[in-house]
Order: sequence, then structure tokens, then C-alpha cells
Amino acid sequence: MTWSLPNVCLTIGMVAALAVGSARADDAPTRSVVDARGVSVQVPAKPQRVASISYLAADVALAVGVTPVATTYMTAGREPDYLLGLTAGMKKIGQRAKPNLELLAEAKPDLIVAMRRYTQGNAAQFEKIAPYLAYNMELHSESFKEVAELAALLGQPQRGQELNDAFQKRLDEYAAKAPKDKHPRFQIMWAGNTPFTFHTETMAAWIATKLGGENIAGPMVQGGRFGLEMSLESMLEKDPEVIFVYDSGPERPHQANPIWNRLSAVKNGRVHYVGDEWVEPNGPIARELVLREAAHFLYPDHFPAINVKAEAATLIPAAVQK
Repeated sequence: MTWSLPNVCLTIGMVAALAVGSARADDAPTRSVVDARGVSVQVPAKPQRVASISYLAADVALAVGVTPVATTYMTAGREPDYLLGLTAGMKKIGQRAKPNLELLAEAKPDLIVAMRRYTQGNAAQFEKIAPYLAYNMELHSESFKEVAELAALLGQPQRGQELNDAFQKRLDEYAAKAPKDKHPRFQIMWAGNTPFTFHTETMAAWIATKLGGENIAGPMVQGGRFGLEMSLESMLEKDPEVIFVYDSGPERPHQANPIWNRLSAVKNGRVHYVGDEWVEPNGPIARELVLREAAHFLYPDHFPAINVKAEAATLIPAAVQK
């Protein structure tokens, strides 16, 4: 899988015209935030209309009782269960890798929170619409800062700290309960002829590793990317016992390769096509659900299966579920 800067859909003149009607006011009180680009951004002290490019901002906002006005989607027509399908009530502004600036401007956000790698090449266009914050949303080490910072921006700094503390406590509890004599080899991947596979520092893989699993992709190379393309031949050599596949649609070319059926995970029925919470696991709701799902998939005899929507309903305030 090859990552590239997005092919952003926009008509610059129309975007500029729509941006005039933005909810942002020049004289509104602001605060300065340094984002993952190292850029200091002046953002509203109390943003009221948040647009989420990728699900992180929507995840944090819903966890603290705020409903964003707009979001991108992962797969067209699919509302993520881990967010209770509440994204259906938000304006859709395109796929996360190809946000549509015209639609974004129509939403009149006063703050845009975006995945850095998909948007930084068009920062100037986003900034014409509203203050634009870019986060990496990739590594477990970034999650706690992202959650705390976004919760504080939404006026809920204490709640952000509570969410971080609760997740760390639950992770420690689950790790303590996991069997100490089992270390199942696992792989987390996108579907593909040469599956893109994630290193241990990414949130979902880190969680599975903290539970005692052994990631066949191993750690990142210093200065390298968060994942790598792994051939089916290499997969067979490492032979994962559990495979998590990001479910992005019906196309599953890896299954056509005869090597696929020789893998232990496939032969033993331990391939799991997982939801959007695994793709966007840095938010407080997503990472909690990934933890609970991963524990069961790695150790089905020790941890119960979960219903994602039922669990999510306990994590999202009732006020925003209406």
C-alpha cells in the first residue's frame, strides 16, 4: 500500500466565497496550540463547530459530550459502530484521504482537526476556512497527548485526563489477567496483494503487545514508517496465529493467493475482519474497544466476546446519543 498526499477535491473560488460565512469571528478569544507539524495555530478558546478529518476529533468530542458538525468517512455508506452511528447526523465531507474542501466550507466549522499525512500539503486551503490543526494519529505515544489536548480545547480538560487515566488502568488490568505462558503471534494489516502491516508502536499493535501478543512486524526502524508491505511469502515464514484485517470493503485480494490458506491463523479460523476503531484507534472510545476486542481475539478462553455498539454506549454520554 502506498501513502501519498491526498487528491483534495476543491474549487478554490467557491471555497473562498463559502469561507466568508464561516462561524469563526476575527475578534473571538483564541488560544495558541502547537500541532504535530510544529506549527503554532490560533484556535477558538471555545470551539462550537468542530470538523473532523479522520475520526479522532469525532471520537474525542463524543467522549466528552460534544457533537462535531462534520466528518470524513472511512468507507462510503458505513457509519462506525464504535461511534454508535452518530456520524450519520454529521455533514459528510468526503473520504478521509480525499476531503472535499467545498463541502467542508459549507459546514462552517470554527475548528478543523485533521490527520496530518492526508492534509498538510493543502494546509493553506484549510486555513482559509477555519483554524486547522494537524495530528499524526498514528502511534500509541501520541494518543494520550492528542486526547488530553483535544478534550481541553473542547472545554473538558479534566475529562480528558480521566479518559487517559481510565484507559491506562484498564490496560494494566487486562494485561495482568492475560495468560503469562501464551504469546500468540499476531499481524494487523490492510487487505491487499502485498498487505500493509503495522509495527508495534501503532496503537492497536501496541495494545495487543501489552496483552502478551507477539507482533510479527516487530518495532519500527528508527526514522522509518509506522508499517511496511509484507508479502504472503513473508507472512508464511512468520506464520501469525491471529490476523486482524482492516475491513475496508469487499475486495480481499490476499485471499486469492494460495499461500493465504496455508497460514495458521486461516487454518484455525482466527482471522478477524475488524471495524473502524482498529483503523483509527488513538481516540478514547476506539482504543477502549480495541483493547476489549483484542483481549478476546488473542485469548478467547480468558476474555469474553463483546458487542461493540453496546460497549460504546457505555462510553459515550447519553446526552449526545439522542
